[in-house]
Amino acid sequence: MKQKSQSLRPRPIPERIYLDHAATSPLRPEAKAAMDEGIAIWANPSSPHAEGRKARAALEDARERIKAALGLGQIAKDYELIFTSGASEAAALVLHHAQAGARLVSAVEHDSILGTAPDAERLPVRPDGALDLEVLREAVQRERPLVAVQSINSETGNEQPVLEIAEIAHEAGGLFLCDCAQSAGKWPIPPNADLTIVSAHKFGGPIGVGALLVKDYAMLKPTGGHERGYRRGTENLPGVLGMAAALEAANDPYVAPEVLEPLDQLAEEVRVAGGTWLTDQLSNPTPYIHAIAMPNMSASAQVMRFDMAGIAVSQGSACSSGTMKTSHVLQAIGLDDELASRVIRVSTGWNTTREEVERFCEVWLELAKR
Repeated sequence: MKQKSQSLRPRPIPERIYLDHAATSPLRPEAKAAMDEGIAIWANPSSPHAEGRKARAALEDARERIKAALGLGQIAKDYELIFTSGASEAAALVLHHAQAGARLVSAVEHDSILGTAPDAERLPVRPDGALDLEVLREAVQRERPLVAVQSINSETGNEQPVLEIAEIAHEAGGLFLCDCAQSAGKWPIPPNADLTIVSAHKFGGPIGVGALLVKDYAMLKPTGGHERGYRRGTENLPGVLGMAAALEAANDPYVAPEVLEPLDQLAEEVRVAGGTWLTDQLSNPTPYIHAIAMPNMSASAQVMRFDMAGIAVSQGSACSSGTMKTSHVLQAIGLDDELASRVIRVSTGWNTTREEVERFCEVWLELAKR
């Protein structure tokens, strides 16, 4: 009789379970190996000597690999790619230097957008999390507006209708900036976005590197320095190579459906227990991020209890989870403060196992019964 394949045996549950991938994902081994190679190519890619030219060749090769791995297919040649230190810098490049007029941003954007453009007009979303397109159609009726909307919300996992949003912006003669920090490496980049934000550490690449895809450099005012004059600072070659390797290692689907199946059963038990499965009210929920409210226990207490049980989850976006303020995302979709104060986020990633998800479900139910 044949022995069972190792892959069919239940895997032991690790001492710690990490379910906060929307904040950052662990570094993929492929990315680490590529970074080690990049460290060996230590020269400045802008230097004219042989060492610099070798570094430049590796940088340009990675640039093309990343465009191809983002799912752009044949239209990859239509994009330029500017390497940045991450999503926040990419957002700042556009919001500060786009050749456009009024800045229009959705009310549920990440803090890196809202904080960079505090004077931008905020566009409301419906209770299901989707941008109100009728309001958008009215708002874009001005000279060359810049519309900034995320593809997937980092707190709820809801996907915006970005193809339609881009069409509305373009019909008005404007530009569309799509924040794909949570979707790049998991879903194809929207082909009609003018500018697209990518962050490596959300899909198993290194922290501190990202990219801005641009359909035409003329959309941005040059600032001098590196990256064709659109970004200052020496490129992070090890990080860039790690980013390329992480993208190329991503699976389709990003997380296997069988890994996520226990969450479907938990959803029903959350409802029975008097909790709130926020996915129920969303217009287009995605499978890798879930917002869940437990009855009679604050989110901060839940995060602490889960941590004591060896499970890492979060209370909203990592950029604001340490504050006592109600999440602006949950406020925007109409949750009252009391309900919002009980919402935690669980997010899965490239190395999540079914056993880990099952353990999270067990602990959630144990806490809810207390």
